[in-house]
Amino acid sequence: MNKESTNDAAAAALRHARFGHLPERIRFEDMTQGVKAEEGGGANASYNPEGSWQYFSCLALDLGL
Repeated sequence: MNKESTNDAAAAALRHARFGHLPERIRFEDMTQGVKAEEGGGANASYNPEGSWQYFSCLALDLGL
């Protein structure tokens, strides 16, 4: 019984030495990045609703139905 408690204490000491502290706290400012948006729409500026049907495949259109 004494041997088991020694192993448990040694294992606990090893765990505490390895995992006993929390990692350093990261500030919110370090986790975010501010990026200025492009004027004129950016990615949405190239949207053409009249030509958007060309990018989708439809079996009914392919068969001419």
